[in-house]
Order: sequence, then C-alpha cells, then structure tokens
Amino acid sequence: MSKEEDVDQIVTKAIESFGGFDTWVNNASVALYGHAEDIPIEEARQLFDINFWGAVYGMKKAVAHFKDRGEPGVVINIGSVAGNRTFPVQSFYSASKFALHGLTDGMRMELEKSGAPVVISQIHPARVDTPYTNHATSYIDRHPTHKGMVYPPESVAEAILFVAENPKRDVYVGTQSKYFSVMGRVFPRLIDRYMEWDTYSTNFDERRSAKSPEEGNLYRSRNGLMERGNNLGWHRPESLMVKAKKKPGLTTVILAGSALGLFKLMKKK
Repeated sequence: MSKEEDVDQIVTKAIESFGGFDTWVNNASVALYGHAEDIPIEEARQLFDINFWGAVYGMKKAVAHFKDRGEPGVVINIGSVAGNRTFPVQSFYSASKFALHGLTDGMRMELEKSGAPVVISQIHPARVDTPYTNHATSYIDRHPTHKGMVYPPESVAEAILFVAENPKRDVYVGTQSKYFSVMGRVFPRLIDRYMEWDTYSTNFDERRSAKSPEEGNLYRSRNGLMERGNNLGWHRPESLMVKAKKKPGLTTVILAGSALGLFKLMKKK
C-alpha cells in the first residue's frame, strides 16, 4: 500500500477478476512505539507512506472507479481512537490516523457537494486483539501490548460489513473509542493528565523485552498469519457500540425504558 503502482495493480486485478467492485476498505496499518524524539524521520515517513498515503491511493482509485462505472460505491477507512485522541508513545501512529480522519471528512464533503455516487465511512476501533502489537516497531525496551479493554477482530469485521450495506458516517468499535474521542475534545487537558498517568503502563508488557526495531513490520511483512495477538487486556466478547449502531431503534427503547424505570424507582423513594 505504500507504493501507488502496487495499489494500481490491486484495482486492475479486481476489475479483471470480478468486473469491478462496489466496496473498498483501507485497512493497512503499521505501528511505531516510542517517544517521538527517538524515532528516526525515515521510519516516521515510512509509517505515513503505509497508514496515510496508502489510504490516499486507495481512496482516489476507488472513487475514480465508482465514477467511471456510474453506480454507487462505498469507501471504508479504518481509523482509530488514536486518530481522534493522540496516544503518547504512539505519536506518529496517532498523527497518521489524524491525517486520515481529516482527509476522510474533507473528501466526504466534496463528494456529497458534487453529487458523486460515493459514500465514505470511517470505523474508529479501540484496542483490538490482533498481532498489531506483536509486529510493531518499538523504540522502547519493553514489548508492546494492549491492556485494559481489548475487543475481538470480529467486532471490527462486523462493523465493516454493516457499513458496506448500510452506509454510516462513523462507527465506533468499543465504548473506550467513543469515550476518549468525546472526552478528548471536551476536556483535553484532563485527558492529557490521565493518559500521562495511565497510558504508558497499558502499552507495554513489563515482563518481556522488546524486539529490535529491525524485527518490526515497518518495511517488510512478517510471517505467522495469526488472527489474534498475545495482548494482556480484558478481552471483551463483542462491541456493544457496534450492536447499538446496527439496532438504533431497539437501543433507544432500552435506554428509554431504563431511564423510566430509574425515574419510577427514585419517585417511590
């Protein structure tokens, strides 16, 4: 995804094999753990080439294809909670996801204004139990991991499939994602302090030393094809945020019923 000519080949192969496509998902992403001042510029650029520029190539190719075909199409960008609220020791990763978030919003407005047959959606996952941390390039001597709430990759896949058939502007995977995205905007300094206190310890496995930076997947893919990582967090079975997005009417009824029940209980007291 870091090379535009390779993305061209993906598009060409899809058209040759299937006659076209109606959904394009930008999911390629790599991680850099470490303090921003310690990470070499060339590695930060490589991360942006994959996380941001790879998505740019994909969006432009997909939109051009949908316009040429004259039929509706969906572009789904996989963002991150870190693209709504910066995480320390993942500053460059966060910056790349912020950039993708900005481009997604900008292109969406431009395409809507022009009446193009394209819907652009963004998925905002919290921490997900994939090998993301196993393959990360780290400049801190402890092994990267996810602690706290960790969501299954199936929840992200569920969100993607739902948005492909029922276009939505945004879908959050995990209450953690929605919480930090909103609270980071409303109380930025408070969340700064909270993350300075909490986030460092939830990003690393203190029992394991990190691999050398050369062993990360920044420049080459790594073997394994594992579905899940070896993260230490509280592994949630599903994302209630995704379930609520899929059934907004039922969610409203449940919340209204809960509020009514609480009101009656308080009234009796």
